[in-house]
Amino acid sequence: TEASNFAKYHVSGEGCAEWLQGLFTNRLPKIGRVCLTAMLNPRGRIVGEFSVCRVGDDEFYLFGSQAAEVHHSRWFLAHLPEGSPIRFEVLALKWVGLSVAGPHARDLLQSLTSESLATKDFPFMAFRQIDIGMVPAWVGRMTYSGDLGYEIWVAPEFQRTMFDMLWEAGQPYGVKLFGFRALMSLRMEKMFGSWFREYRPIYTPLEAGMDRYLKLDHDFIGREALEAEMAVGPKRKMIYLAIEPDPDDPADVIGDEPIWHDGTVVGWITSGA
Repeated sequence: TEASNFAKYHVSGEGCAEWLQGLFTNRLPKIGRVCLTAMLNPRGRIVGEFSVCRVGDDEFYLFGSQAAEVHHSRWFLAHLPEGSPIRFEVLALKWVGLSVAGPHARDLLQSLTSESLATKDFPFMAFRQIDIGMVPAWVGRMTYSGDLGYEIWVAPEFQRTMFDMLWEAGQPYGVKLFGFRALMSLRMEKMFGSWFREYRPIYTPLEAGMDRYLKLDHDFIGREALEAEMAVGPKRKMIYLAIEPDPDDPADVIGDEPIWHDGTVVGWITSGA
């Protein structure tokens, strides 16, 4: 699938690791690795959710929701220390992407590169620059579909060549195209959240089930509010429901429908598939 609709940012310069750590709830990854993190406002509400890829001591690539690119850019720039050597760049379409996912994704990609993609050499949540054929690419072993997969980022002039190589190499494996709607359905099977749906400024990370993104071994914006909420527990909680189909009373959902129990609305749907 084509994956260029993610927002993409490049952060570099002396002190940028310390700066980012003060914005993110999760601890930063090691070089060559990826972490998922929330970003909070002082009230402890979610203002962002990102994949953070570290490629140097003070160099990172961030991926987030394209729909929030302007909002997130304002937030980062507003918190940039005055006179700082830190550089924050919105990559926009300077990078474009393709995602390869499925049980044969590793075999397909391995046929196009001399880099070992074995788990011991390129584990889950790894991120590094490799050549695919003659194309220089940044590759992360991660996918929003929830199965074995890779996100591949290249300059726009290489995308068509990259697609043709992947398509040809995938023929022995029965490669097929899949689109955004399929991806949004697949991510539901893994209970992967989506910006503006599961992750919104009206929710806290505890309410949104982002517990594994929260590390209290460093200071970050919103930590005080988060700790206060942890002491008493969240007022509401996102849960995952499997709805049994009833042909006489269909209940297909896509999002924002009310949830009724004993004649009372007790919640609402964030996403459905």
